[in-house]
Amino acid sequence: MDDTRLVYSTEFGRACPECGQPVDGCVCTGKKKRPAAAEGLPGDGIVRVRRETKGRGGKTVTTVSGLRLEDEGLEALAKELKRRCGTGGAVKDGLIVMQGDCCAKVLEELAARGYKAKRAGG
Repeated sequence: MDDTRLVYSTEFGRACPECGQPVDGCVCTGKKKRPAAAEGLPGDGIVRVRRETKGRGGKTVTTVSGLRLEDEGLEALAKELKRRCGTGGAVKDGLIVMQGDCCAKVLEELAARGYKAKRAGG
């Protein structure tokens, strides 16, 4: 098995595994872009709010997934949720990740905004 694809270079950082070019300059067809909202984002229409600690050094985070929003909309909603909960956080790969356990506040805020949200996980 030939597994010699370039994924990182000290010269330019992360590389596209398909074409080997810098991720920012990748133009290959293998590049995955999130589709526009009009095309229908993946998901079943239910927003899932979950509390996680695995893989985070024991720190608790709240993740929000299943939102059918583009990147700008996710950023705006994340900003409002972080303000409401008084915590920090980020948007990563279509997920809103917030510091701490604030599932109840997030569920309440999403319900007030008209989203069909439910708690996921244990």
